[in-house]
Order: sequence, then C-alpha cells, then structure tokens
Amino acid sequence: QVALVESGGGLVQAGGSLRLSCAASGRTIASYTMGWFRQAPGKEREFVAAIRWTSGNTKHEDSVKDRFTISRDFAKNTVYLQMNSLKPEDTAVYYCAADLIGRLHGIVDEYDYWGQGTQVTVSS
Repeated sequence: QVALVESGGGLVQAGGSLRLSCAASGRTIASYTMGWFRQAPGKEREFVAAIRWTSGNTKHEDSVKDRFTISRDFAKNTVYLQMNSLKPEDTAVYYCAADLIGRLHGIVDEYDYWGQGTQVTVSS
C-alpha cells in the first residue's frame, strides 16, 4: 500500500503562485511514476504533470507546461507541483497519484494510488 497526502492548496489571486506537496509513505516508490491531476466542478479529472521517480523525466500537460513544474525530493519522499502565473481556470481540486509500473503518462485510470486532494482557488 502507498499513502499519498497532498498539501499546499489555498486561495490565491490571478498571477500568483502556489506550491503543492505530495508526501508518500508505505511501500517504496523508487520505481513509480508520480502524477498530479486536477478536477474542476462539473468536469472530469484531467492530467497536469508526471515525473518518473528514478530518472526524473517529466511530462506536463500543454496548457500548464510554461507555468507549472513538477519535481521530487528523494530524502523527503515528496513530489511537488510549483504553479506560477495562476489563472482562474486553474481552480480545481488537485490530486497526487502513483503509477506502480513507472510509465510516464497522464491516463487517469492507470494510476494505482490517489491522495485525498487539495483545493486550489484562483480569484480574478
């Protein structure tokens, strides 16, 4: 089992920044891919970014690649999502997820473990 706990969400004005954290515990995540997803009210959950734990290779969704950056800290077993130049349309619940096989992708149904989510609200 892997437990994922997100933190760092909140209310921010448009143009501001937030850094989300996802702390992982339980089984070793050395071979995993960690992903960030988001879900706005009335919409489906969508991919934001992913990182392969061992190689550090990343993938970002096109609409955020110039503003968001995913990274990881080995010592803290934590994945981060640095979000800059936030827009009202970034408002959503943000979820951290783990793919045990370690593929770098954004397919929601193929991630094995999920956190509880953290709310990000961007005001205009």
